[in-house]
Amino acid sequence: MALCDKDIVPGEVLPVVVIGNGPSGICLSYLLSGYAPYLQRDAWHPNPLLSSKLGENAHTSLLEQDLEYLCEGLEGRSTNPVAVLFDSLLLPDSDFGLDHASPLSWRYEPERATPHLVLGRGLPGGAWHAMEGSMLTLSLANWMELPGLKLKEWLREKRRNLRNDRATPAEIASYYQHYVTQMSLRQSFACGTTVTGLTWQPGSEGEEPCWRVTGQQQSEGEELEDGHTLQQDVPFSICAQNVVLATGTHDIPARLEVEGETLSYVCHSFWELEAAISRGELSQSSDPILVVGAGLTAADAVLAAHHLNTPVYHAFRRSVTDPGLIFNQLPKLLYPEYHKVHQMMSQQQHCSTPQAPTTALGPPGSSPYAGYLSFPRHRVLAFRPDRKCVLESDSGQRSVLQVSMALVLIGSHPNLSFLPDGGRSLGLDPDQPISCRRNPVEVDPFTHQVVGAEGPGLYAMGPLVGENFVRFLKGGALAIASDLSRKQRGEGREDGLSASCRDGHVEGRQTETCVS
Repeated sequence: MALCDKDIVPGEVLPVVVIGNGPSGICLSYLLSGYAPYLQRDAWHPNPLLSSKLGENAHTSLLEQDLEYLCEGLEGRSTNPVAVLFDSLLLPDSDFGLDHASPLSWRYEPERATPHLVLGRGLPGGAWHAMEGSMLTLSLANWMELPGLKLKEWLREKRRNLRNDRATPAEIASYYQHYVTQMSLRQSFACGTTVTGLTWQPGSEGEEPCWRVTGQQQSEGEELEDGHTLQQDVPFSICAQNVVLATGTHDIPARLEVEGETLSYVCHSFWELEAAISRGELSQSSDPILVVGAGLTAADAVLAAHHLNTPVYHAFRRSVTDPGLIFNQLPKLLYPEYHKVHQMMSQQQHCSTPQAPTTALGPPGSSPYAGYLSFPRHRVLAFRPDRKCVLESDSGQRSVLQVSMALVLIGSHPNLSFLPDGGRSLGLDPDQPISCRRNPVEVDPFTHQVVGAEGPGLYAMGPLVGENFVRFLKGGALAIASDLSRKQRGEGREDGLSASCRDGHVEGRQTETCVS
């Protein structure tokens, strides 16, 4: 997996470099390695309009079809149209709990393969290797799989029955790593790499324009007398015709930017809670912990503390009934643990009356949700050195809470430090940092080319464009692979943008708020 073993000739311009080796990058590598989706003979799809359109070019690979035409009229849980299309073809009517067979078949056609390189800091699978290994994934197991390798069948080979049709992050990470080997993609992956620069080079006399990717790769140096091997960072510089940003958004925890947020008892990751638990710092007799946020990671923190009978304050900006709250979007039967947290948020709310003071948590165990108190529509004003946190409601009422630790779990931002100004110029709002939920990278909806790129051939996919669900990020891979295939055939659009994007019909998109 070392770059020096990739036969990269100095000065050579690679067709494609992918920055990020999570499920986004893996799926794109699969398509670029010569695997092409076709409509099966006598295939059936529950959407009659889509089925009719597919039948018009039944013997043509999906990579060579007009994706914009196929996307017309489709609706789904993603706002990226090709994501809805590909999901509908891979998992027909899955949102309705149905398990229709996919009308697609996959053919390996090596003549289609595009030489490419996938760069990643860790093992293939990206952030999934850093996630806690016992929690269940939000998505159904088959929603987590990549084309060509059934996750359920792979898990059965490991002699494990799926619990509640969901898998653990550790299993998913292992599946992605195995997928790269099983599909013979390893030769295109260079792990242990950190990209530090990405620049567009317009080219000069005798040189073609390209993107230059620079960075460092960890490699083993000389062996010491004690048997240990020195790790060293080896710089690299690669030129590419096309670059795909697939970095995900889990690198930098989002911050409240309030007074006292750097104090030692204020944490920004679930793992810091786990570390405190393992050190025995939290118990039934501890001061309450404060969890800030209303996403699934915040819910996991509430559940972990509640399991220990550690009292919990829970503050979040939305109301409990807000339809945008993720808990109001999850089926109760499929996600009982998150439904439980939502019930706690609803039934154990702070009430600013003398009869129900802020600290009236009740002794743990005295009622189903005792030891827990929610603060809907509240924001944190300050964290104080004496471990007191100041909250303020929408109406301006303030509460001061004594806590043992505070967990700020309000999402994360991508690390795009290798781009000027962190890539702000590429977002829907160039005055704000790139954010999956609030300010994704603006791309052409049918090719995923970055609209604000300095030069042609820059693409983005996955969480960077608002796709937090693995089932939908595969659509970005299809859009990019299709556009690159069109370029190879000499059919690329002059400006690389679809008709709707050129005509100014690309709208700001709302994004999902959870990670699957």
